[in-house]
Amino acid sequence: MTHPPHHAALVQLRAFLAQPQMAPNTRLPPERDLAAQIGVSRGDLRKALAVLEGEGLLWRHVGKGTFVGSAQPFETVSLGEIARVSSPAEVMRARLVIEPALAAEAAIHAKPMEIMDLRDCAAECRAAQTWREYETADNRFHKIVADAANNPVTSALYDVLAGVRRAVVWGRLRPERASPPPGHHSFAEHDAIIDAIAERDPAAAHGAMHRHLVAVGRELFGEGMRASAGGGDD
Repeated sequence: MTHPPHHAALVQLRAFLAQPQMAPNTRLPPERDLAAQIGVSRGDLRKALAVLEGEGLLWRHVGKGTFVGSAQPFETVSLGEIARVSSPAEVMRARLVIEPALAAEAAIHAKPMEIMDLRDCAAECRAAQTWREYETADNRFHKIVADAANNPVTSALYDVLAGVRRAVVWGRLRPERASPPPGHHSFAEHDAIIDAIAERDPAAAHGAMHRHLVAVGRELFGEGMRASAGGGDD
């Protein structure tokens, strides 16, 4: 059997990758150094690298190098960078895309304890003596809804959104009152979200969360928020 010219390079490269220190996502040395280490020409090395990449044993990142493993790993999201280029209105529009869908998922997958936690959190919102206390409870409410979907992927996506939301400077003044008024719109809206989740009604949960976020958006940006979010169940 006749082997291609780069067969020797392929054998040497496979042996190099079989070393214990060649764990997944380990970056290989530069081609010039790697060719010298395994004793092959750079041309044959490149052909061998292409073969192993095709087999899923290596992956390449332009400008960074060649790495051991089957695929490029998920890159860590820079919340600071996203926040730097995002506006409060864009954050709210993202919330309108993501959070109603999470509420619908929660209506299907929420555990009884998570529904109880939502009711406790809603009570904390009502009992808040300051806006800061209210916002802390409100943030936890939305996090519980996201986690009640019981999907680690969507929970991670929500965490990114929540991180950007906190990082963005909203630039608005608090009302003169020191705390939310007794009839603050979010109280009833939170209750509607919880009831829909407890009743296992995904459509109602989606609509209740959408209406709640539209109301929050109107407080921040006026009547234009609904149109920019694409309307919906409001």
